[in-house]
Amino acid sequence: MSEAKQIHSRRAAPSTPGPALGALASVEEALAHILERTNTVNGSERTGLDSALGRVLVNDSVAAVDVPPADNSAVDGYAVCSGELGAAHTTLLEISQRASAGRVPPPLRAGTAARIFTGAPLPPGADAVVMQERCRADGKRVLLPGGVEPGAHVRRAGENIHRGQVILPAGLRLRPQDVGLAAAAGLATVDVRRRLRVGILSTGDELAEPGQSAPPGRIYDSNRYTLAALLRSLNCVVIDGGIVADDAGETRAAIADLAGNSDVVISSGGMCLGEEDHVRAAVESLGKISLWGVAVKPGKPLAFGRVGEAAFLGLPGNPVAQHVAFCLFARPLLLRAQGASDLAPPAYLVRAGFTRAQACARREYLRARIERRGQGEQRAVLHHNQGSGVLASTVWSEGLAVIPEGTTVAAGDRVEFLPNAGLIG
Repeated sequence: MSEAKQIHSRRAAPSTPGPALGALASVEEALAHILERTNTVNGSERTGLDSALGRVLVNDSVAAVDVPPADNSAVDGYAVCSGELGAAHTTLLEISQRASAGRVPPPLRAGTAARIFTGAPLPPGADAVVMQERCRADGKRVLLPGGVEPGAHVRRAGENIHRGQVILPAGLRLRPQDVGLAAAAGLATVDVRRRLRVGILSTGDELAEPGQSAPPGRIYDSNRYTLAALLRSLNCVVIDGGIVADDAGETRAAIADLAGNSDVVISSGGMCLGEEDHVRAAVESLGKISLWGVAVKPGKPLAFGRVGEAAFLGLPGNPVAQHVAFCLFARPLLLRAQGASDLAPPAYLVRAGFTRAQACARREYLRARIERRGQGEQRAVLHHNQGSGVLASTVWSEGLAVIPEGTTVAAGDRVEFLPNAGLIG
């Protein structure tokens, strides 16, 4: 079973205590543990369609009108009563009127045809449209072919949507086509879940703000900016806690402050158990950590718990490890908290354009892109440097190739591929 399907299979699973804090959880165990303990936020708001993209519907959206509202022409041509045409021979008819989109035409006079354009309402009395390419007209009369069937090239009223029909279900995260469908059904606004407030912070004495001087031994903080961008792509309100020094008191105070103003707190770095890593102790002094460590590479140093009313997710400090952990765990957590019904990222199988001769005890998520070869064949090829600190590999890649724990891969084997478009787009 793919990971995408496993997300769904655990959606209604009973709450379990999860793995012991001393043991590494599998990806499935960690995800189930997090989702079972993530509640949908209270509160909704009505928003216009121009700002609805990416928001999650609170209620079913119901069509206000039939679409199309009336029988109309699917082509440019001539509207006719099919019964007046010969079955096997041509018929010459007078052109009695012109029907264009946006205007209600008068009834079609018997024994005549109406010049009609795409989208124009069908005149009463007409039951078919003949494409102009099959006709010969001189402006006053038109020669029509035989064998025209009733309903030819006619879009029936309500064949797309019926008034009162549920067109978009509650829990749907709105895509561009969903917004368009709502507009077509006559809706100007939709009721959506309120935006999640997510507090973020980076930890580490080595970090400097981009744009400022970075003395020897310091590096620029890319993680917080990556994290903020990922959160905004999910329509979250970002509360920036900045860079927090490797100090127990400062770490505790920063997490407490963010938790008091956020639905979710996400930290970056400080997730190991060294003397300069204070995140775990800070969270446990303020609330509870119920998950620590996942059997995934990269991204093993991951924590989940609660601080007051806020969910807490601790991500690794290495940039690629943070990226992978966000895609696998933060994204579904945030979608669940927003009330989204579809949490699983899309995945498909491709041939491996690489080998992995040595099996890893943890599930690997490798930065990869797709090479397209002849006859539609696609192969996943890997970035040359799979180090967890190589942020450039996430820019180069088109997604993640998944290697199950304890598995080797030979070129040509099928591997699961998670495209970036579904993970972060």
